[in-house]
Amino acid sequence: MESASDATIDCVRRALAEDLGREDLGLAGDRTSALALPDVGRGRARLVSKGRGVIAGLACAVTAFTLLDAEARIDVTRRDGDAVVPGDEVLRVEAGMRALLAAERTALNFLQRLSGIATLTRRFVEAVAGTGARILDTRKTTPGLRQFEKAAVVAGGGVNHRYGLFDQVLLKENHFALAAPVEYEEVVRRCSANENAPVIAEARSVEEAIAAVRGGADVVLLDNFAPGEPLRAAVAAVHATAHELSVAAETEASGGVDLASVRAFAESGVDRISIGALTHSAPALDLSLLVEGA
Repeated sequence: MESASDATIDCVRRALAEDLGREDLGLAGDRTSALALPDVGRGRARLVSKGRGVIAGLACAVTAFTLLDAEARIDVTRRDGDAVVPGDEVLRVEAGMRALLAAERTALNFLQRLSGIATLTRRFVEAVAGTGARILDTRKTTPGLRQFEKAAVVAGGGVNHRYGLFDQVLLKENHFALAAPVEYEEVVRRCSANENAPVIAEARSVEEAIAAVRGGADVVLLDNFAPGEPLRAAVAAVHATAHELSVAAETEASGGVDLASVRAFAESGVDRISIGALTHSAPALDLSLLVEGA
């Protein structure tokens, strides 16, 4: 497994310090083990899945153990993106027993949370298989964990939307509301003419969708359009306008998308479907660390 990035080490270190109550990550911060196991040596444990899903976040889990015991020996038996079923082994670790126990919850917190995101993403990706639609995340991420949660979406087969406010222009209804009395198309044109970044423009009607293409939007975000005929009509209008102007413009659907409806959205012809629930509502994948002995 590749070495952890500086960002991963920093994030996991802060999580361990939060749990141990000390910045130096001293194992004395684990009061229970300090009292119950003062002289224990090294131990072995297996991390196994108790549910069916997709693994993500292994680098964070491994880093939790190695930060508390630089001599820890870890055998990773799964990779991010691998499917698991109950009983599947994810990794084995041999480390100082007190370090192993102190790192356990932090390792599991990262791995369960990120694997849950990968698992939910995989379910959406499978639900639209064969339609050509791509499943995207949003910025509805846990503060401080965005890079890990977006990596988990990719592990599940999804695609990352913009990372933050800085790498794409995304015009939402509030931007247009505050731009009055400037017309919708002019707002889009102003952005597409002055930004060296993709421009995504939210459209609330077929008329706005057409104006977005005329203004130079790279992607027209069809927000809260019902799947079926309303969405198909908007997609067709975007494609027709793009063809007329000899430009490229993709369509994206968002709002009201769940596992029961995502296939209908995809079959309406959209190129992309963005789903905030991938990161803000994914249930954790059940995993457990089983100590095998000293």
